[in-house]
Amino acid sequence: MADVRVESLTKRFGKVVAVDHVSFEVKDGEFVCLLGPSGCGKTTTLRCIAGLETHDEGNIYIGGVLVNDLPPKERDVAMVFQSYALYPNKTVYENLAFPLKARNVPESEINRRVREVAEILHITSLLDRFPSQLSGGERQRVAMGRAIIRKPKVYLLDEPLTNLDAKLRVHMRAELRRMQEKLGTTTIYATPDELEARIIADRIAVMDRGKILQYDRPDVLYDHPKNLFVAGFIGTPSMNFMDCTFVEMGGKAFLDVGEFLYDVSEFRELIKEQSTSSELILGIRPEHISISKEKNKEDDIQAEVYVIEPGRPEKILHLRVGEKKLKAVVPFTFSCILGEKLWMNFDRNKIHIIDKKTGKVIV
Repeated sequence: MADVRVESLTKRFGKVVAVDHVSFEVKDGEFVCLLGPSGCGKTTTLRCIAGLETHDEGNIYIGGVLVNDLPPKERDVAMVFQSYALYPNKTVYENLAFPLKARNVPESEINRRVREVAEILHITSLLDRFPSQLSGGERQRVAMGRAIIRKPKVYLLDEPLTNLDAKLRVHMRAELRRMQEKLGTTTIYATPDELEARIIADRIAVMDRGKILQYDRPDVLYDHPKNLFVAGFIGTPSMNFMDCTFVEMGGKAFLDVGEFLYDVSEFRELIKEQSTSSELILGIRPEHISISKEKNKEDDIQAEVYVIEPGRPEKILHLRVGEKKLKAVVPFTFSCILGEKLWMNFDRNKIHIIDKKTGKVIV
């Protein structure tokens, strides 16, 4: 077992800075996700930790040992790739056994560990098959098994579920988490799927353009994003954003969205203290908007239904308020039709007010 510490890691490809002074720690036995869009630097970060890429600046520690100058085989990590990387001319048994044979492990021990890993991953019945005879999910389990069998200090998983269909991905998420908890091995997992990350990770590092923008537990990222990117990237459906202007009138403070004024008097001093200008962004998640047929509160806002996404147990309404468009989540039993006028209200405890210039979340 081992912890991982990355300090000011930087990797350049020519003039492109792929990883830009990235720092984070992974506790012993923790499951951490590097989350971000394609090209954000998560895969390069993994490859630097594995020793497959030579970083330009910074330090990498595994189990308290500086590994900057150690070759990949001496870092005691196992990496699983999106492409599975199985040997097509070897059976499942031979694929699993290969890492041990390369280390001259006795045949009896190899057989015992292959059977043990196959049982953990429920692939005992597949040991005599070749990769071409396996489904995508089965190949992924074999790839995972080849990493597990070495009993490394750290697992590095690079988008291992990307090639699977949606139903199988959901199943494999649960399998991955079950397996990691059973083995207790430190795991760093790269994915562009925020829902996947929130389901399986102890902590998530949200990355963009080579930087970590926030590193915290999934619930903290969801409830308390620190900036506009994290607020928009975390959550499905994504957060609604409305450009607005901070104004004061009649002894109160409002966000002028254009189509309506939103009272933010209780946040007046905080906004004035932390904003760089009057130009702000009002954010609210679709699940934090309540919808009704009649106006029930003074601050209810009228909106028109222009798209309905059916689903169970919830469906998504696309609403239009003048030129502004928002999404709201309602129970599948809620009945409405296209063009119908409804009333919406924002949960005041869940709104986010963001500085438009800096992207910093104020509230």
